[in-house]
Amino acid sequence: MGTVTVRYIVHDVDAAVAFYRDRLGFAEVMHPAPSFAMLAYDDLRLALSAPSGRGGGGQAMSDGTVPEPGGWNRFSLPVDDLDSVVSGLDAAGVHRRSEIIEGVAGRQVLVDDPSGNPVELFEATDTTP
Repeated sequence: MGTVTVRYIVHDVDAAVAFYRDRLGFAEVMHPAPSFAMLAYDDLRLALSAPSGRGGGGQAMSDGTVPEPGGWNRFSLPVDDLDSVVSGLDAAGVHRRSEIIEGVAGRQVLVDDPSGNPVELFEATDTTP
């Protein structure tokens, strides 16, 4: 499928860039305005938009609805050592929505970015016979 882009609405683009870059290993692709940045993680492009009167993803809809962060839809990032990643995020004060959850295909935890958008960190179970 190639590169996929996900857009998150955030309160503070600079804080979101720092979180995704410094805590989760994203690379900054562009940050042309205070209300927008694009980050990359492998084949995932993350577009960060702050609600604003300017064009783009943060612009109000025609009915006046203003985009806002939050909800439960999320993307999932693969990690090799979930316990270690969670320990580092806990030490940095990152908010977790859950404890580590044991599932049928692996283990996961939900963390929030600085605006309250969820990110799932997923460690796959070794299923080799």
